[in-house]
Amino acid sequence: MAKITYIEHDGTEHAIDVKPGLTVMEGAVKNNVPGIDADCGGACACATCHVYVDEAWLSKTGDKSAMEESMLDFAENVEPNSRLSCQIKVSDALDGLVVRLPESQH
Repeated sequence: MAKITYIEHDGTEHAIDVKPGLTVMEGAVKNNVPGIDADCGGACACATCHVYVDEAWLSKTGDKSAMEESMLDFAENVEPNSRLSCQIKVSDALDGLVVRLPESQH
């Protein structure tokens, strides 16, 4: 299990144990973390699972695919550390990952 901390826009933290093989988005949805809508269910076909990856973890979460970059065009307030949480696969190496949620997914 990897412990992932999801921080809502208002600062509320949710530290969740997520099974390796799931995505950061699936960990949030399965544990009712508010702020991750996941309208497309993880198909990289929307941007409603947008998160900001903590700078210390950027190199460990992998590179954005061209499709993910394209979908991020639909997200609000995109930053260099923006990712779609459906595209980040959880592994033991991500134990301690911190992601922040935007104010809105729409």
